[in-house]
Amino acid sequence: MKDIILDVGFGFGKTIEHNYQLLQQLKVFQILGLPLLAGLSRKSMIYKVLKTTPEHALHGTIALNMVALQQGAKILRVHDVKAAKETIALWQQLQLADNE
Repeated sequence: MKDIILDVGFGFGKTIEHNYQLLQQLKVFQILGLPLLAGLSRKSMIYKVLKTTPEHALHGTIALNMVALQQGAKILRVHDVKAAKETIALWQQLQLADNE
């Protein structure tokens, strides 16, 4: 099972509300014992709420990527790699602070 990851499919056939409920409950999927992928980058669930465009949804993407990491995501599918790496670095620092 090392080659299997779980993508819950943010955006595919779901309402904005469904996507946010799924994000809030992402931890539930950890019971399956598979790495969780969160593909939130520039999704309509971000830019429609912010009343912007996909190209201008970076800040919302960063915010929801942090939530996904806190909810157990191990893999982020992104368009903006540098921003995602910075988000992960801050999340990792937060985890270190929790363990002290």
